[in-house]
Amino acid sequence: MLSKLTAAALVGLQAIPITIEVDIASIGLPHFIIVGLPGKSVDEARERVKSAIRNSGLDFPNKKITVNLAPGDVPKEGSRYDLAIAIGILQASGQIQADLDNTLIFGELSLDGTIRPCSGTILFSILAKEKEYQGLYVPKENAKEAALISGAKIYGCSSLIELVKHLKQEQPIDSYLHSTNYKKITKEYPQDMAYISGQHQVKRAMQISAAGSHNIIMIGSPGSGKTMLARAFPSILPEITNDESIELTKLYSVSNLLDSETPLINTRPFRHPHHTASVPSIIGGGSSPRPGEISLAHRGVLFLDEFLEFPKIILESLRQPLEDGEITVSRTASTVTFPAKFILLAACNPCPCGYAYSSDPKKQCSCSATQITNYKKKLSGPILDRIDLQIKVKAVPLQDLTTSKIAENSESIRTKIQLARDIQTKRFQGTDLKANSEIKPQDLKKFCTLEADAQDLLYQAMSKLHLTARGYNRTIKVSQTIADLENSDTIKKAHLAESLQYRFNDEI
Repeated sequence: MLSKLTAAALVGLQAIPITIEVDIASIGLPHFIIVGLPGKSVDEARERVKSAIRNSGLDFPNKKITVNLAPGDVPKEGSRYDLAIAIGILQASGQIQADLDNTLIFGELSLDGTIRPCSGTILFSILAKEKEYQGLYVPKENAKEAALISGAKIYGCSSLIELVKHLKQEQPIDSYLHSTNYKKITKEYPQDMAYISGQHQVKRAMQISAAGSHNIIMIGSPGSGKTMLARAFPSILPEITNDESIELTKLYSVSNLLDSETPLINTRPFRHPHHTASVPSIIGGGSSPRPGEISLAHRGVLFLDEFLEFPKIILESLRQPLEDGEITVSRTASTVTFPAKFILLAACNPCPCGYAYSSDPKKQCSCSATQITNYKKKLSGPILDRIDLQIKVKAVPLQDLTTSKIAENSESIRTKIQLARDIQTKRFQGTDLKANSEIKPQDLKKFCTLEADAQDLLYQAMSKLHLTARGYNRTIKVSQTIADLENSDTIKKAHLAESLQYRFNDEI
């Protein structure tokens, strides 16, 4: 007897329907085979499925069983096909009679029949909605994640026998209701801007960066406060939107980084990989490509401390995401593109010893001119051109350290940034843009209006500062963010002048 039902495969951030065909032959020696380009973990499903069926008190047919995963040209990886294969065998052997033509089934089986959770559940739920499947049978631990997307009825199953009883209508399983109503996590930040002494110019640059999602690099000597400022940066980021939450949840689901109880990612990520991290962990990769730190920082911050200590291949790989907001991972079997619209927050020393900017006579730079030149060459022109805000971090003066006056706190700064981001949300209504940094060159005139004297200053900057076309565009976008922070409808000369001062630093 032949049975057919539907599971799904993951290719990047897309779920593809996979038809599970099970044939139990009436003649032939007992044999269990899986065909259709299965990976090793899929091929091992034979033993898991056989033990799960028997240990659930059900009969495993002692006949020739052929399972086909179609289409046959799509590689099948992972253990998520176990449950669908088991149900297919039970249906083909006549142990259950149920209409499964319009359903999607997935889950890993333990040897005792328990259903284990799987990654990528939200993507399967999106597939069910697109294909208008009526039922979605998932591991119980993944049910809340699946219910983030409205559409099919979600059934969370804890064991194979529980699902069998449901399909036999002996003991129905309650369906999960669609819900994205998860309380936003009250995050306690390790640093607050109020307790960072001095550094007013750097704080201002960070405010602009957070408001318009602009990339920023801080260059300064050890002890000047770069890392402390970076750790306080998440505390001033604007609130994440619902669409951004779903984008992030998809990425974290594929990476198996979600909490089953509160599966919706509703805070902006702050990723802080060490400079010794491997290339695939930063960029993404693997035999079946998975997101790396670049993508996991999507809609949040990627903080790269000791920026110039990262391997050149990693620094140069930042070009595509900084320009296009996505990263393409190519492997022999497939090429996958992941979203990567993040704020790059980089920090580095001005020279190998770190004291090129030091005013302390006891901490003078010991590097030769050649060493400093070679060190700065690690930061290529194309990468620096993609960083909108370039700021020198000086040592905090003694009077700032000893003052009893508390600076503006993160909550107050965040309120201003949120107002600026709300202006951008209104400006970009009806488009896929979220922040000023995402404005395409062809849309600059549509969204950014420069006053006459600001335009004159920009023309002067083009000739005197040798602006590239990219630098020209990014200067206007930063100026627009400054204007938004000032609640100005147009870009004034002062806004453009401030933008230029952050972009061109002779010390870099």
